[in-house]
Parts: sequence; structure tokens; C-alpha cells
Amino acid sequence: MTEEKKSLKRTLIGKVVSDKRSKTVTVLVERRVKHALYGKIVAKSSKYHAHDEKGEFHTGDVIEITESKPISKTKNWVATRLVEKAEMI
Repeated sequence: MTEEKKSLKRTLIGKVVSDKRSKTVTVLVERRVKHALYGKIVAKSSKYHAHDEKGEFHTGDVIEITESKPISKTKNWVATRLVEKAEMI
């Protein structure tokens, strides 16, 4: 029997907001949470630096990032796949 092992690494989906640095993209991940006291749905966001070895992801792309061992001081995520290409105007 061949069973697929579930990865223990976290994966997030977000939008690339910067691709200026070499082999690094900055990804904005938004999540919607209910406010503890008022009950209103609020958008919270976090930015992550992800390793992009080939430089294939660009500003506006929606990508998936996966947790990894620390690559640098601020970078411990790796860009794994393209979810949606940015629209060209």
C-alpha cells in the first residue's frame, strides 16, 4: 500500500508584493478573523520573505509558500508553486 505522507510543514497562500531582491520575494498573506469583543470580521495580514531560487515569481502573482529551515536572518519560507499569474495591463 502506498500512502501519501502528510507534510508537517505549514503552507500559506499569498500575493507577491516585492520581487526586488535577488532570490527573494516578499509575500503578503491575508486572513480574516472575528474580532474577540465586537464580533466583526477583520482582515489581518502578515508579510513573509520567501526563497525564490530561479526568480520565477513576480509582483502581483499569487503563490504558495512552505515553511523551511532558516535560510537567512529573515527568510524561513520557500516559494513552492504559482497559484495565479498576475494580470497584465
